[in-house]
Amino acid sequence: MRRLLAVFGTLSMLFCGSAAAQQPEPQWQTVLDKARGQEVFWNAWGGGDVYNNYIDWVAGRVAEEYGVTLRHVKLGDTAEAVRKVLAERSAGRSTDGAVDLIWINGENFKTMKDSALLYGPFTDRLPNFKLVDTDEKPTTVLDFTVPTDGLESPWGMAKLVFVHDTAVLSDPPKSIAAILEHAKANPGRITYPAPPDFTGTTFLKQALYELVENPVDLLSPAGENFDAVTAPLWNYLDALSPLMWREGRDFPKTGTAQRQLLSDGAVDLSYSFNIGEASSAIAEGLLPDTARTYVLDGGTIGNTHFVAIPFNAAHKDGAMVVANFLLSPEAQARKAHPDIWGEQTVLSMDRLSDDDRALFENLPRGVATLSETDLGKTLPEPHPSWMVRIEEAWLKRYGS
Repeated sequence: MRRLLAVFGTLSMLFCGSAAAQQPEPQWQTVLDKARGQEVFWNAWGGGDVYNNYIDWVAGRVAEEYGVTLRHVKLGDTAEAVRKVLAERSAGRSTDGAVDLIWINGENFKTMKDSALLYGPFTDRLPNFKLVDTDEKPTTVLDFTVPTDGLESPWGMAKLVFVHDTAVLSDPPKSIAAILEHAKANPGRITYPAPPDFTGTTFLKQALYELVENPVDLLSPAGENFDAVTAPLWNYLDALSPLMWREGRDFPKTGTAQRQLLSDGAVDLSYSFNIGEASSAIAEGLLPDTARTYVLDGGTIGNTHFVAIPFNAAHKDGAMVVANFLLSPEAQARKAHPDIWGEQTVLSMDRLSDDDRALFENLPRGVATLSETDLGKTLPEPHPSWMVRIEEAWLKRYGS
């Protein structure tokens, strides 16, 4: 695993230096002037009140500060927006597109980048991008190992955490192998969301990291080695499935659904890509007060999520203004507040003023939210091609 992290660190340094060296253009005022009065259609996942409420707050602030009207187009899957942009290009609509901004990362970004569906590079034009910690947080410029090349702007970080109820399970399993042993001793108490739900697919990738012979293979595109590399995963799941909740014949559809199973006492574990979600759920009465989060001993997968502007966006200036605001200390600190979202910031504390740094230093920490130290090692996301092929293979094996 140390070799894996070393390779990822070397890879990220090749891109972090160039991205961090870029400076905002002096014409930012021109962007602000053009953006005023524009209506920006932000296509973003709309599956949770936490996210929707935050975007509503952003809409109010950019309207107040910059005269930009932000419309949240709520998606069930980011791929919906990708297909929309692709359809517009196929129809010859190279300007005045319906999508101005997309909440995006991973395979969807790679698809749009490879298909030349993105505007930019534009992050070098955002004044607040210079505050991003591209050195210590290399996933801000490497999206699932794919260089962002200024085509998407980071606005939040995620890391896989495991959730358990300490009143039910005081000593939870802290490795993928231990989860199988727990299932053997406690049949019916383990499950995971069905892929292609993102949380469910991430659980499979997390398992693969621990089971694969050479984790470095996962940082390159999946090829003819796919069957050999993933064989240990399928062997593991074959052993786990009959021991799972409902004997592996049914799966929760989302991470939220699995969290409800944990709250109901039906299973022993839930998973989240938001380190503060359990604390927020406790505050909302969606999890018991005794719920806590933890990470596996070998580290867990983490990534950054971004916003991107389609090549044919009708309101590119307004979209850039929104992207820049999302990187402001004000917006990032609010997003990090456990009562708002509870997510890690993409900013570097060393690049902030004393007043802006205080916004983060004075934040409370949720009762179930791990400290930066306790979050442990972060494993890089595998190349997007692994996710696609793992989902396809899982559906053929277990989807029926």
